[in-house]
Amino acid sequence: MKSYAAVDLGASSGRVMVGRVGPDSLELTEAHRFPNRPVRLPEGLRWDVLGLYAGVLDGLKAAGQVDSVGIDSWAVDYGLLDADGALLGNPVHYRDSRTAGVAEKVWATVPAEELYAATGLQYAPFNTLYQLTAARSSAQLSFARRLLLIPDLLTYWLTGEQGTEVTNASTTQLIDPRTRDWSYDIASRLGVDLGLFAPLRQPGDPAGVLRDAVLEETGLTGPVPVTAVGSHDTASAVAAVPAGRERFAYICTGTWSLAGLELDAPVLTEESRAANFTNELGLDGTVRYLRNIMGLWLLQECVRAWGDPDLGALLLEASRVEALRSVVDAGDAAFLAPGRMPERIAEACRASGQPVPESRAEVTRCILDSLALAHRKAVQDAQRLAGHPVDVVHVVGGGTRNALLCQLTADACGLPVVAGPTEAAALGNVLVQARAHGLAGDLAGMRRLLVRTQPLTRYEPRGGTERWRAAQDRLAGG
Repeated sequence: MKSYAAVDLGASSGRVMVGRVGPDSLELTEAHRFPNRPVRLPEGLRWDVLGLYAGVLDGLKAAGQVDSVGIDSWAVDYGLLDADGALLGNPVHYRDSRTAGVAEKVWATVPAEELYAATGLQYAPFNTLYQLTAARSSAQLSFARRLLLIPDLLTYWLTGEQGTEVTNASTTQLIDPRTRDWSYDIASRLGVDLGLFAPLRQPGDPAGVLRDAVLEETGLTGPVPVTAVGSHDTASAVAAVPAGRERFAYICTGTWSLAGLELDAPVLTEESRAANFTNELGLDGTVRYLRNIMGLWLLQECVRAWGDPDLGALLLEASRVEALRSVVDAGDAAFLAPGRMPERIAEACRASGQPVPESRAEVTRCILDSLALAHRKAVQDAQRLAGHPVDVVHVVGGGTRNALLCQLTADACGLPVVAGPTEAAALGNVLVQARAHGLAGDLAGMRRLLVRTQPLTRYEPRGGTERWRAAQDRLAGG
């Protein structure tokens, strides 16, 4: 067996996990977990990327000797480096307001339908393209000589080597998903200098070795290679979907819910754009065809506003609340910013003429019913738009711990739900490293290993799909 350190950075916390992989074994343990607390500065919301890097170093020290390191994180955000390779300020948080109204300026040059046909990326106000457009006249961008997405930035600090991993690059809205290369025409028309980006890397490519200073600080003995993985955490999570030969949809649950299909080619139709589906790149030539849904962020913000009550007790109370009493659009950008989440959910219910949830349990049930309803619509729409029917829904990520949400998703979709693994992104990260070092097979082989080694829970739909259809129509105003 060999050991691999998976650095897995989420929007609210980071962790360094150690995966031990053998021909028929896969074990994952947590070496270190640390908070990811964005900071609101006078100029806006920023990531504390130095704190994250310190957490990574502490995690590698706690991990002990490993055979490789890989990093995955959230998408779209980046750091800018000057001509000496020094960071120019803290990376901007995707929830910062600087991109408000920017998309319309972009569309004035490249219409939205043309942009989608070229890049396949759904509209989201924080896409890297819109961030770069918003920053066009900034001093930082004018002095920048290199742009590195967050996992590539941390890899650079560990190794001194620069690269742009392709699964994360596909979230910039500057990649052509058909060629899996930059969309040079779009970048040229919008004045984006692709020379800012380091050369593209594929999952499994070598990304350097830990610098001597890093070895000294972590106590590791070199050389320790760093391996490019699916550095967008969703790419790593989808790689860890424990699917066999069945036709499946997936839902990667956590702060966001990413619901969709794994395809061989992108879907670039106008109907797909109107449905707000995205085409992001996955392992081995695959496309992650999915819709972004606000996810458990809604509940996380409510729990924070309530002073962090016991979540298990809250979910138990929510399970006893009348189903589908009130629902909201879990993909509505009105819920994107932090703060006042219980009040904003109540306001949305009031505005749509539904009963206003008053107790914490009622608000929680409203959120979970709304998420299950959004999962239903995303899975239905993806099948229709891609002409790709499915027999089962795989739920991976932190939401697998929420049995009520998993059961409601099975009920809403009218399909079995297989929940697990919880640490899908870290497992996908580890397996790509193992494969690069000859210890795991192709994508199907990686998934067979997951089925044999990871605990999974199956939820069968309990009927009553008519109620979910009626709720969906009510939400749509039909």
